[in-house]
Amino acid sequence: QVQLVESGGGLVQPGGSLTLSCTVSRDIGSTYILGWYRQVPGTQRTLVAQVTGAAIADYADFAKGRFTISRSNAGNAAYLQMDSLKPEDTGVYYCNLRRPLTTINYWGQGIQVNVSS
Repeated sequence: QVQLVESGGGLVQPGGSLTLSCTVSRDIGSTYILGWYRQVPGTQRTLVAQVTGAAIADYADFAKGRFTISRSNAGNAAYLQMDSLKPEDTGVYYCNLRRPLTTINYWGQGIQVNVSS
């Protein structure tokens, strides 16, 4: 069993920055994809960004140019640097770990991000 714990959320003004961290309970190596998703009440959880073990990153259109995802070499942590935040970035952000072509799919408990003046 793998546990994911998010940290770094909170309240920030529009235009500000936040860095989210996701700690994985054990080293997972390079065969897993780590990602960040977000959910706004009344909507589905959507992908923000994800990164492979080879450090290949993929971003949602709304995140491109503003957010940067990274992971530790050991694969036991993931980060989401969020710049130029907008009120519409408000939501609960979830860390996700999955292994392609398998049923392995873990979620963190989620962390609230509020962008407001």
